[in-house]
Amino acid sequence: MAILDRVPGDDELYIGGLFTLRRKEALQAAGITHVLSVLRLPLDETLFEGYAHKVVEVDDVDDENLLQYFPECVKFIQEGLDAGGGVFVHCAMGKSRSATCVCAYLIHRYGISPIEALMRIRASRPLAEPNDGFMDQLNLWEEMGAPGDLDQLPAYQRWLYLQEVKLSRACGQPPEADKIRFEDEHSQGSGVADFDLRCRKCRRTLATSQYLVSHQPRQEASQNSPKSPKTTSPACAHYFLDPLSWMRPELEQGKLDGRLECPKCRTNVGKYAWQGMQCSCGDWVVTGISLAKGRIDEAKSRAQQDGGAALGIRVPPSATNSKPGPGRENL
Repeated sequence: MAILDRVPGDDELYIGGLFTLRRKEALQAAGITHVLSVLRLPLDETLFEGYAHKVVEVDDVDDENLLQYFPECVKFIQEGLDAGGGVFVHCAMGKSRSATCVCAYLIHRYGISPIEALMRIRASRPLAEPNDGFMDQLNLWEEMGAPGDLDQLPAYQRWLYLQEVKLSRACGQPPEADKIRFEDEHSQGSGVADFDLRCRKCRRTLATSQYLVSHQPRQEASQNSPKSPKTTSPACAHYFLDPLSWMRPELEQGKLDGRLECPKCRTNVGKYAWQGMQCSCGDWVVTGISLAKGRIDEAKSRAQQDGGAALGIRVPPSATNSKPGPGRENL
């Protein structure tokens, strides 16, 4: 393996570690004009004299948000290549952070999967290996279509929310009230509503099936059985959901767990536990927000008849005028 590894393909795109920058002859021979540094270490600015230089300050840890920098990294790499020069992307070892950014570029540029992008890099740099958190971010990047702007995408906002919940859970605390994402206020959920979930006592609609959180009974998981995200197994005594706006008074109280009451008849219909809970089927679901099957009836969805106007949950204005986005927009 060379100190300066060229990513196979038509682009003059290279990847390596920090010490490669001291090999001026190798950089010059490769025609390097742009350098992307993906690390937080103090850098000797004299190393970058004569290059267009961009720094992305991140650590190589699973919970680091490198995804937020993908669009600007892709833009920087593309600008360097379009100018006819070579682009060198590096981190400390040329293994995780730099490989992640190069993968993000290849996904955006060629429409390939994260695994395909990584295999292309490994053809010249076998040690390339993004950490697990970065691989998850690359998968989401692909699912979102490798966009030029992330901020307004529901899928990205949902991912940020889940990261916040994960951090709070690690600290043994519920998420801050203003950080809770009530999914029906932001998106149409996953796909089209097949059925409503109604309070068995007063018939108030509490949710529609596209807000169900998929989970797999332990027995089915061991057999690798396919499972639809819109249904639950007969072995499950719960429907697990994303947070919905009618739950706001309870979820914003700052408790780790508690009960959920129907907002109309005040009947206890479920429970929640930010740290997660175990379903009767054996699967552990995080975050655990559930409705008890014994307190809920399934009914054919009215959303297909009236665009959701009759539902008891809030539906975004766009939901009645447009079809749901592709699966990559609804995670």
